[in-house]
Amino acid sequence: MVSRSSPRMLAEPLSNVGQGPIRVLIALDSPMDCQLLLTAAKRSRQQLSIVAWAMSRTDILHRFSRGNIDVALINADLEDGRLAGLDVLTEIHTSYPRTPTVMLFDSWNDDLVVHAFCAGAKGVFCRTEKNLDMLWKCINAVHKGQVWASSWQLHLLLSTLTKTKSTRAASSPGIKLLATRETHVANLVAEGLPNKEVALRLGLTEHTVSNYLFRIYNKLGISTRVELVLHILNQREEQGTAS
Repeated sequence: MVSRSSPRMLAEPLSNVGQGPIRVLIALDSPMDCQLLLTAAKRSRQQLSIVAWAMSRTDILHRFSRGNIDVALINADLEDGRLAGLDVLTEIHTSYPRTPTVMLFDSWNDDLVVHAFCAGAKGVFCRTEKNLDMLWKCINAVHKGQVWASSWQLHLLLSTLTKTKSTRAASSPGIKLLATRETHVANLVAEGLPNKEVALRLGLTEHTVSNYLFRIYNKLGISTRVELVLHILNQREEQGTAS
């Protein structure tokens, strides 16, 4: 039976965990919520340090630009409005791919959970969970390079990605939509290169590479680096079969 509640942690080998307390950015929809969570974190036995808080998309991006964040805990709804936190997730993941993000929901919604993971979240957590120790464990898990989700959520995500890949394989014109420079960026990303290496190869800045990725995502109808890699590999397979 697939559980809808019990979390599962899947290891990812590329994590680089440092020493000392985990530096956490919290982004919630009110100053009171931020203060309450900050107080709870200080009382916890976990090695956590809330180094910044935010309540809007602008605040979040500003805090990220200053660095010193190991994990970001972002509420789906922010001061900007409903699902504003979810909307900024792709931008965070593209510009700061090494900083894991946990998406916080007021209640579970399967579509929003899938959206969060596809946009780059490494974990999801619901505010109806009354045991804050589980939240601290979630933050610690994603910091170690793991994915925090229930078995049901993982099953749902895999099912959605499989259907999406099949649909795109049948209907998408693929990289033909991309301009020459966008194709170069996409191919280097498909080889596993981070933005910094892509920038060095093409003589660009990392910021420019991030802008290219935003345009590529929009043209291909995807939202994450993983989806881009799958898309490019699928196109190469089709071209190899046709030749």
